Amino acid sequence: MPTMSVAQISDCHLYEDKSALHYGANVFDNLQRILDELGKLAHLDAIVFTGDLTQDHSLGSYQLFNQLIIDAKLSCPLYVLAGNHDDEHVMATTLTASTINHKKHIERGNWQLLLTRSKSETPAGFVDSHHLQQLAHVADRVEHTLLFMHHHPVDVGYFIDRHGLNNQADFWQAVEANQSIRAVACGHIHRGQTYQGPKNVHVYACPATSIQFDPDFDGVKALPKGAGYRQFMLHHDGTITTTLVYLD
Repeated sequence: MPTMSVAQISDCHLYEDKSALHYGANVFDNLQRILDELGKLAHLDAIVFTGDLTQDHSLGSYQLFNQLIIDAKLSCPLYVLAGNHDDEHVMATTLTASTINHKKHIERGNWQLLLTRSKSETPAGFVDSHHLQQLAHVADRVEHTLLFMHHHPVDVGYFIDRHGLNNQADFWQAVEANQSIRAVACGHIHRGQTYQGPKNVHVYACPATSIQFDPDFDGVKALPKGAGYRQFMLHHDGTITTTLVYLD
């Protein structure tokens, strides 16, 4: 049995209007279906949402997310990070469902989940000095760490790199200083892919619950692929098994 079973969801891009379409997709329905699937999973210890809750920046979109979490009747906590579209204050005050947890450190056995802030004043990402220090020194009590963030810390080869992590070198220096970090899990790129970071640290990107980006188009264009999520099995010896799940 794994030490910890974790699901990651990301980039739901909700509107206040439940029927609104995002590049042809009903993003409310997509998220509802994903949450229904997660509610059926046995032995799930945590769900991590890695940001971009809203598309229209409305209070109603945050309220919809909160109500969807209540209705889903999840059997485990859901932890939340802000994406570049999100307002952290509105998230903190509106996401009040009992299942939602705003902690950024979660420990179980010899594993820790660390949720790192990468939101900046622009759509691009930036991990500030406080969070870099936290990254470098947070391993005191745990043997293995899975790091979650919104922005991708490696280039992926298509338009979203214009809005990637601006201080990649500083970020990876902090990761290298923390010997417990086994992998990085991110959202933002709207694709379920695996990339190789420095020092053999894998970067696992999460499919969006909204749309999957076409990497061959210079801008936002949806692939004909359904909503998805990523699941992690974290093993006692520090190894990670991960799978991608798409609904269509």
